[in-house]
Amino acid sequence: MSRTALINIDTQQSFEHRDYWQTADFPAFQAAMLKLIEGCQQRDIPVVDIFHVDIQGPFSLESGFVNPMSFLRHQPEVMFQKHVHNAFTDTGLDVWLRRRDINHLIICGIRTEQCCETTARVAFDLGYQVTFVTEATLTFPMTHKGITLDTDTLRHRTETVLAGRFATIKTVAETLESL
Repeated sequence: MSRTALINIDTQQSFEHRDYWQTADFPAFQAAMLKLIEGCQQRDIPVVDIFHVDIQGPFSLESGFVNPMSFLRHQPEVMFQKHVHNAFTDTGLDVWLRRRDINHLIICGIRTEQCCETTARVAFDLGYQVTFVTEATLTFPMTHKGITLDTDTLRHRTETVLAGRFATIKTVAETLESL
């Protein structure tokens, strides 16, 4: 039998204080996150909040921005702080999940192609079944060598590299229907 947890990665105020912050995709992300969290809570699925912490800047504890974004009202079952791109390294998340016999993770949060994708890959490598809910992730355009990838391209790329390898890609509705 599958035991499930929702892993909410880096949905924190810190991002609102970065120069790349954009609000174009934010309303859809917010609606998807709220629906996913509410649906999981209605099904008694624990919600785990993960926050990224750096030594300085808006991700430092001293900044006062390492807090849930203002639209989030849920009470997480537990909260972990991370210092790298995945939610497992040196956080205690894996131990917490295994003690509860949780073997299925639903991934959502901020930076689709970075912390969310990296967490999905590590989770799969650790033996977890992973559902990646792209519509409940948020990202921002990225430029490298003069080429900018927009958010739709980044989401498509993430789904392409995860699907059939590290995770099952589902919408919020599909995820909740499958629980």
